[in-house]
Amino acid sequence: MPIRKVYENSIEFVQVMDEQGVIDERLGKDLLSDEQITFLYEKMVEYRRLDEIAFTLQRSGRMYTYPQNKGQEAAALGSGFALRKGVDWLVPCYRENGALFLHGLPPELIFLHWMGDERGNAIPAGVNVTPIAIPIGTQMLHATGMAWAFKQRKEDRVVCTYFGDGATSEGDFHEAMNFATTFKVPCIFFCQNNQWAISVPREQQMASETVAQKGFAYGARSIQVDGNDLLAVYKVTLEARERARAGEGPTIIEAVTYRLGDHTTADDARRYRDSEEVAAWAQKDPMIRLRKYLEGKGLWNDAKQQVVEDRAKAFCSEIVKKSEGIAKPDVNDMFDYLYAEMPEELRRQKETLRTHSLGQDPSQAGLRSSAASAR
Repeated sequence: MPIRKVYENSIEFVQVMDEQGVIDERLGKDLLSDEQITFLYEKMVEYRRLDEIAFTLQRSGRMYTYPQNKGQEAAALGSGFALRKGVDWLVPCYRENGALFLHGLPPELIFLHWMGDERGNAIPAGVNVTPIAIPIGTQMLHATGMAWAFKQRKEDRVVCTYFGDGATSEGDFHEAMNFATTFKVPCIFFCQNNQWAISVPREQQMASETVAQKGFAYGARSIQVDGNDLLAVYKVTLEARERARAGEGPTIIEAVTYRLGDHTTADDARRYRDSEEVAAWAQKDPMIRLRKYLEGKGLWNDAKQQVVEDRAKAFCSEIVKKSEGIAKPDVNDMFDYLYAEMPEELRRQKETLRTHSLGQDPSQAGLRSSAASAR
């Protein structure tokens, strides 16, 4: 029998706006209006400022460990803007603040989460966002299950789950991809490839040249995008959303970006990253790119920048005030919000604040003295 080729594929890399803020007119035509780009740039400034404030709060002992989003804002905002608020669902990791805020998540909840207050995970009704996921990769399984349920119910919804390059080395990623593609669920797998899985560079944790090509093993549409190009991210996410709605199954998007900060505030990336590498990526900062575009179109100047930065400061001050000024939780909360209907055993614990039987019923103490007298 002759040898024949049974499979062949390739990965497309999509870029609409280059690092100098110049748009490819063919790809960028009618993609986003200047008003929309301006809006998203202003949000980027606000959220970058919020990120810096969170870092400061942690360093001053007012917040626990925090993962900065700095440098990855275009990936979050571009994808979030392409999804339908109140219809589609976002299942995040922990570097998608911009997308979550666009979809209605109150920013103070993110602060509360990292301050160790469980109320930060109480997502308001109508906000189609799940709590941020700290375990690496588990949220992809949740997203796949949600998307399958929407398909079964014939609901016009798409689920977008976010994760890092390191998560694709976890078994959860492969199980989720296999199920999602086999059943063609309306799910987008959005990988923020920021080049580092904590201190391990991408090339040391996988042999594949790209993250996106891993989707080929499961039959997913796989694409790579400039993750610092907000327009390109918006474009590929919008296309993935429409494919999912049309019943064509999942898309895996690899957004090539960079983590400009440490992995978290508990990390010191200077121990393992080359300063020249960081400096080179800093020149690709998505915020710089967008500002160059707006300035080139005559839509931006220093005066407008100052107005937005002043507004960002006021916005952040309000968020800090809300998160630090929240009332202390009531001790009964641990009982009241555990079950829909409180079990009898839990009711006794709540009333006595004791778990042992003597604490719950002190009259039993008399039984002990009676037993001693009998002896």
